[in-house]
Amino acid sequence: MNTNEGNSIAETCLTKITSLILTPPWPELIGNALKYSSKVLRGSAHEGMYHVLDYESTLELLDVKGKSARFEKQKNVEYLQDNIIAHQDYAWGDGKILLNYKCHPGKAVDRYRSGYKTYILLALHEVKNRGDVDKFHITWDIKDGFLKPDGFWETIISQKTRQISINVIFPKKRLPLRVTVEETNHRKTHIITSEERTVLPDGRLKVNWVKKNPRLFENYLMKWLW
Repeated sequence: MNTNEGNSIAETCLTKITSLILTPPWPELIGNALKYSSKVLRGSAHEGMYHVLDYESTLELLDVKGKSARFEKQKNVEYLQDNIIAHQDYAWGDGKILLNYKCHPGKAVDRYRSGYKTYILLALHEVKNRGDVDKFHITWDIKDGFLKPDGFWETIISQKTRQISINVIFPKKRLPLRVTVEETNHRKTHIITSEERTVLPDGRLKVNWVKKNPRLFENYLMKWLW
């Protein structure tokens, strides 16, 4: 076999190997692998110190003029890192917020403002490690926060979350004319149905909206006319 014949055979073999590699399903498998790697990297970048197993918030409007309100939230979190000794809470809104702030577990040890948000640093008083679970119960009062005929309450998803439940309780003598939930980033609007409204024994109205696997960094805005 001369040199030219050997080169020809080598070129033929290389062509067949290249063709085999580029023949389905290899391109699809390679593409899927790249997509998966990208998702893993994005997930790691936004993993944070914990993820939220369940989040429920309740805004209670205490009078017909919107001068007094009370906010309560419960958040079950699972830690994703070791040696966690503090947790950060935050809030924003019209009027005077974070009055009579209470939390459990932990203790509020510092508070500072950045932009329109106020951040609260909670000391946990014990070291948390990966896999540990905490159930936070946090409340505060609001003064002069809902004086307008159109009100709203915003929930921002800043950590990976399995489920959120948003509640607003209206006084008996000033029920809402209309309630919606807006996904501000995706520009979707959900109209609250009769199934999501409950008349409490004392005549007040409770509106409840539940979302499983909410989008990370989405803003869910419950709005009402009353």
